[in-house]
Amino acid sequence: MTDGTNPPSSPQPEPAPGSGYGFPPGPPAHNGYGYPAGGGGYGYGYPQFEQQPNPYQQEADGGQWPPATQAQPGFTRLAGPDVPGASQQPDWEAMAERSDAERRRKKLWMLGGAVTVLALLAGGGTFFLLGGAGGGEGADAKPSASTPASPEPGNSTSPQAYTATVAGDDTLLRDSYGQTGIRLGPDLRVSPLGKRFQVIGKGNGNSWGQSAEPVVDVTKSFTITARAYSSATKGSRIVMSQGDGESYSFELGVNEVNGKQAWIFRVQTGDKGAEATTRTVAAEGLTVLKTPTLLMATYDAEKKAIALYVDGKKAGETPVPAIWQAPGPLQLGRSRHHDIWTGPWQGGLHNIRVYDSAFTQEQAAGYKEGKLSPAPKPAHAWLLP
Repeated sequence: MTDGTNPPSSPQPEPAPGSGYGFPPGPPAHNGYGYPAGGGGYGYGYPQFEQQPNPYQQEADGGQWPPATQAQPGFTRLAGPDVPGASQQPDWEAMAERSDAERRRKKLWMLGGAVTVLALLAGGGTFFLLGGAGGGEGADAKPSASTPASPEPGNSTSPQAYTATVAGDDTLLRDSYGQTGIRLGPDLRVSPLGKRFQVIGKGNGNSWGQSAEPVVDVTKSFTITARAYSSATKGSRIVMSQGDGESYSFELGVNEVNGKQAWIFRVQTGDKGAEATTRTVAAEGLTVLKTPTLLMATYDAEKKAIALYVDGKKAGETPVPAIWQAPGPLQLGRSRHHDIWTGPWQGGLHNIRVYDSAFTQEQAAGYKEGKLSPAPKPAHAWLLP
């Protein structure tokens, strides 16, 4: 079988399958959340799995006045039993002033509490509308309360921190929007990325991840996007693809074009590649090696065209007939060519999302700047920033 313009690829070994606020202030609220302790690099163990099951199919106290000989606030000591010829009288004017001052103080406390509540409410609303923006892509609406996902980072009212993996299973990436986990191979491992998470691949045959089922319907419009950092100096390096049969449906990653590394988006259009009708969009002339890059690839089913965007800028577009729907699930860090796995990922990946629509050039630029409005909701997402 041939898949046309596909570059030669080297085989890889088949992997084994409250404060509370109030008046007066109370003690700090319990169950506040913070990010898990950091730790570096490859501190997890990742057993290999032969198959990928879908784990989702996510004077009130009765006290007495002090003795009259003790001066009290609000009183002026005019005379007393120990001052001959004098009698003790309260200073009514001072008492009135003290009462007014107390009322003003209480009003200020109450106003401060109200401002705090408004600030908390406003802060929460801003998070749900704009959470993930700033520093680039991700200004999407966050999962609703009904979504079986852990709370996202940045929500101060959340009882727990964002987690990249399913509870109790450090080898299964959690889908923040859908219900499709991604099982990690032995050498594609979760690692801290500041207060967030990424996966790091070693560039060998075990540097892969695989979902339990297909994620992208290639007969309809879609957008796939990821943050990538490649540390490989040569060869084919795949960020993501779909299919585990004879060939792939699509692949996004790095390939050598005209003797130099370039970001590419390639689709298979012939049945099992038999018609040799692949289509490729490449972004040439850009620095690939050790450069954090936002990749976005789209398929517009109405226009019948694919496009590639690099850091929010359109690298190219090409017309296609229908994309061949290869059997098999979504893949991270590898692609299927001629019945073998190729393109093992070397470097880091995070902020992986799938949308059920084709972004326009304006949307791609807005996504990069965190100014995409209205913000579409992804169908699936893993390793959010």
